[in-house]
Amino acid sequence: MELETVKSREASQDSSDLESDQSEGNMERGRWGAKLDYMLSMVGYCVGLGNIWRFPYLCMRNGGGAFLIPFLFFLLACGLPLYFLEVSLGQFTGKGCFHVWEACPLFKGIGVGMFVVLFVITLYYNIINTWTLYYMGSSFFNPLPWSSCDNEWNTRDCIRNLPETTYNITLYNASFSQATSNYSIEIDALNETSGAGTTSEEQFWFNRVLDLSDGLHEIGSLNWRLLLCFIVAWIVVCLCLIKGVKSLGKVVYVTATLPYLLLTVILIKGLTLPGAVDGIIFYIRPDFKKLANVQVWLEAGLQVFYSLGPGWGPLITMASYNKFHNNCYRDSIILTLVSEGTSIFGGFAIFTIVGYMAHVAGKPVEDVVQAGPGLAFLVYPEALSQLPFPNLWGVVFFVMLFTVGLDSQFAPLETCMTAASDVFPRLRKHKALLSILSCLFFFFVGLILCTGAGLYIFQLLDWYIAAFALPLFGVLECVIFGWIYGAENMSRDIEIMLGRGVPVYMRILWCIVTPLLLLLLLISSLYTYRPPMVGTYTYPAYARAVGWIFAALPLVPLPFCAIRVLRKCSGGTLYEVFT
Repeated sequence: MELETVKSREASQDSSDLESDQSEGNMERGRWGAKLDYMLSMVGYCVGLGNIWRFPYLCMRNGGGAFLIPFLFFLLACGLPLYFLEVSLGQFTGKGCFHVWEACPLFKGIGVGMFVVLFVITLYYNIINTWTLYYMGSSFFNPLPWSSCDNEWNTRDCIRNLPETTYNITLYNASFSQATSNYSIEIDALNETSGAGTTSEEQFWFNRVLDLSDGLHEIGSLNWRLLLCFIVAWIVVCLCLIKGVKSLGKVVYVTATLPYLLLTVILIKGLTLPGAVDGIIFYIRPDFKKLANVQVWLEAGLQVFYSLGPGWGPLITMASYNKFHNNCYRDSIILTLVSEGTSIFGGFAIFTIVGYMAHVAGKPVEDVVQAGPGLAFLVYPEALSQLPFPNLWGVVFFVMLFTVGLDSQFAPLETCMTAASDVFPRLRKHKALLSILSCLFFFFVGLILCTGAGLYIFQLLDWYIAAFALPLFGVLECVIFGWIYGAENMSRDIEIMLGRGVPVYMRILWCIVTPLLLLLLLISSLYTYRPPMVGTYTYPAYARAVGWIFAALPLVPLPFCAIRVLRKCSGGTLYEVFT
């Protein structure tokens, strides 16, 4: 239901009639079975792998506990306002990311651009869950297959002695993507400095799991072991979404809560290990001098933006299944605090183990710290192999990663299917068939990620697809609903739902503070851009050109949709074109 339609109905009907009308519309479209279904689904979406393997590293690198100051600043000045804006839009309109932009038809292309980003992310994101499944299954073997150098995939330069192993990690950031968020994940460029070979963990990761080729030019054959895990990952996703939000709302009772339980178990176990306290102190020790560095503030802003997930579309879509009078303002505050608080909590669990690794290796903590998949698939497996009952802790850790990754996979796929069913309402009657066909499509297209060049393709897509479009979408959201549609109009619309308008400070953030901060983050992303790398492999010029095409792809719908609207409104006033 468009914004103006709801407003006109409010003028002629009382709020109870409006709620009844909304209920009838949503019965056909679907609705959360209970409030907790929605809350857990949102937590599952916002708490992504980046909260576990990126935030702790950023916190350590940028002043420890002092990093929380810029982090909380951007959370309140940028993250919460955008989060609340998108949730309000979805709940008020009862529509997905395609249709909320009808408040300003000239910018309908934003919804299409969001769909493009999510479509591409859905293509490649499940390969992370596939890697996690591979490690989970490998954790049942005794000894752990990555803990020795006498396997068929090991080479002569394999080393196992932990104290002699040193990693020099250089973090190359193009998009600072979450998987970032919620969804994008950067791969660290790992420079081996041990001088004696490669570790057994590296050889298991590159030679066994990935069967990595020499580059994009060498696709290679399908890795059948990885293919089996890929099939299992998509079957699990399909079954969880087979009935849309109804089945998703029940699945998240497990997938959104289990990571907290397992993180707590890992934290308790980690605290009993020697060196754990040193790791925690290293994690939270404040270095306020770092706050004078502009880069620290920029990284805090980018982490907040990509981990909370505004600008992607799932926030709008999942809120569209809410009851019309749900208190979305209160929910937004709770969900942002829980989601970002998880980053801080996860850091304690991670650094107890990292501190133990440093103790065993006899090295400073900073020498064993990595961000991104390097932490999940290289550093942590090495630590697990040193623990008592390593198989048990391997299963616990990778089950936790798998449940977190599943929640992050649900949101983009459900958003894509919702967008399709909003455009073609008849699909709503065949939700199970739509889910099966969608999963089959993404499975077959994603098969190339199970080849020897899979990691290179994954990194290329992830590095570019969300790098620059999403901050721009956030800026445009603020401009549209803060200035063109108007913060006052938006406040009155929200008052229809909540019985009270938007606080003045929130309107100021929408109109001035948030768009300026997002514009600053966008400019900084462009300025600090570096080409992607995988280890020492540098992408050729043609690959980088393809990457820039993917970076521009979400922006293409904006001018096309604007031109289409202008043609329809030929002869109308400028005000009519914008509204």
